[in-house]
Amino acid sequence: MKATTTGVPGGEEVREGPDTFKRTALLALGALGIVYGDIGTSPLYALRECFTGPHGIHPTPENVLGVLSLIFWSLLIIVSVKYLIFVMRADNRGEGGILALMALVMQRQKGQTHLNRPVLITLGIFGAALLYGDGLITPAITVLSAVEGLSVATPVFEPFVVPITLAILAVVFVVQRHGTAGIGAVFGPVMCVWFLTLAALGVKELVHNPAVLGALSPVHGVMLFVHNGWHGFLVMGGVFLVVTGCEALYADMGHFGWKPIRWAWFGGVLPALMLNYLGQGALLLRDASAARNPFYLLAPSWMLYPLVLLSAVAGVIASQALISGAFSLTRQAMQLGYSPRMEVVHTSAEEMGQIYLPGINWALMVGVFTLVLTFRSSSALASAYGIAVSTTMLITSVMAYVVARERWGVSRALALPVAGLFLTVELAFFSANAMKVADGGWFPLLLAVVIFTLMTTWKRGRDILAAKLRASSIPLKELLGSFGDHPPVRVPGTAIFMTGNAEGTPPALLHNLKHNKVLHEQVVLLTMQTQDVPHVPAEERVEVEPLEQGFVRVVATYGFTENPSIPDVLKRCREKGLQFQLMGTSFFLGRETLIPSKKPGMAMWREALFSWMSRNARSATAYFRIPPNRVVELGSQVEL
Repeated sequence: MKATTTGVPGGEEVREGPDTFKRTALLALGALGIVYGDIGTSPLYALRECFTGPHGIHPTPENVLGVLSLIFWSLLIIVSVKYLIFVMRADNRGEGGILALMALVMQRQKGQTHLNRPVLITLGIFGAALLYGDGLITPAITVLSAVEGLSVATPVFEPFVVPITLAILAVVFVVQRHGTAGIGAVFGPVMCVWFLTLAALGVKELVHNPAVLGALSPVHGVMLFVHNGWHGFLVMGGVFLVVTGCEALYADMGHFGWKPIRWAWFGGVLPALMLNYLGQGALLLRDASAARNPFYLLAPSWMLYPLVLLSAVAGVIASQALISGAFSLTRQAMQLGYSPRMEVVHTSAEEMGQIYLPGINWALMVGVFTLVLTFRSSSALASAYGIAVSTTMLITSVMAYVVARERWGVSRALALPVAGLFLTVELAFFSANAMKVADGGWFPLLLAVVIFTLMTTWKRGRDILAAKLRASSIPLKELLGSFGDHPPVRVPGTAIFMTGNAEGTPPALLHNLKHNKVLHEQVVLLTMQTQDVPHVPAEERVEVEPLEQGFVRVVATYGFTENPSIPDVLKRCREKGLQFQLMGTSFFLGRETLIPSKKPGMAMWREALFSWMSRNARSATAYFRIPPNRVVELGSQVEL
């Protein structure tokens, strides 16, 4: 059979044939473990919350069919149509997620430079901040709901549910520093067993009451609102739990590509989820008292303990996906200038995307433990779940509409009705979840506000600091021109001055001339910059421009998913003809001491916050992997 070519999101061309089919199938299996962990564990608690949660309704036959209808159409409209078909087309060179989408909307057309779009940028940053709340609640609710199956088997285990949950979560966070390369290989097969189990449990009950299939008609969903009025609207907060993993799905697109993720959803995940939800509904039609935990009550008694074990493993996998997502999100925020430098540890020599951030890991662990000890049950946690994700979904819809109009050239007549459909459904979800703010929904919102404040304060502070440094600097041409009358003493070797302004003179260079009154024979002005693309081709990463009097300007460019590295830059400089001996090279870095200004560029409390963040940021030496024995730091005081 002749192979054909087809385009992929990253703009590359691949050959379609037997090898490509096999590779896509393997990636689809991997996507089961990483991408669908959150959505895949929703059957543990979603339907239960619709009938026993704070805003639950009575499990009458009409209500059961109505809720199942809402679940089916939510999965179809939000996951299948919005994310799998439309939003995943909005990739930034193959990468997805709220920050990648924000980078796209900062440009009106492909190839244009940044545009000032404060409202959209603010929405994108707030959406990213909201995802940290999801990263905290998902591990807590999935593992807790899995372990609660033990209390279904026997009340003896009920006092031990929280301690067992904490023990499992502690192991999850402790092993993060070892990376997921080894255990990640089994995530896909384990989740494959999980989804097959979901389907089998659903079919077992479904064959006894096939009438439940009538719930696929949207009429039952409409009648739910007619019969229950306002109470029926509130149950949308429980229905929303079935789609809470959509944003994580979009963010993980860069790991697998859109095709394997779509294959996994339509070929396995969606059928398995619906069979299980329909099976739980059939059980409720037969026995309304099963609403207390319809998932575990689907299983025969001999299967209960193995099912608890499998559910706990699935919960751990779902937690791992959200924890890894928090690591990736933080690295992107650092590269885009919204977070201070933090320690980034690569846990795999082969996969650059496998990283570990110790500070974020331990902060997440403290947050998750606090949630478990505060709420103590998955039902209580479900009240806190939803508001953050539903808000992020609304932001994604708005930003995707902008991308469709401005980058894809879609007409308003087509884009507006499609976006309007998504926004209508998501506004209903958001409104229902907003009713749960007092019951726990305040937590992810408060966390998002705190993180948003930190991110915007850091960005604003760095912008003010850069402007102050530019104002106090002098043009490089002016400095070189002044050497004609009073040339400085030149000493052997190479000096590398790191600067954020590729055109100006680094403050550290001026301080060195002022105090030491010498200049190295070769002076390299190195600027590290990040583009609004996930990856920069290796051949385009470094630009070397020789200047006058032994000066050389080097600009190194990285994508927002890449870690900048001085050893990598030096290697590529040598390849472009820049010669130097590392043992004869000194790195000059500026260290600014921030002091309050009489006319502050920010509120005083934000200045204090920015100063605190600056003091606790990881040093440039460690972050850029500069040889520490070759570094000279020159300090200066800067008024904010």
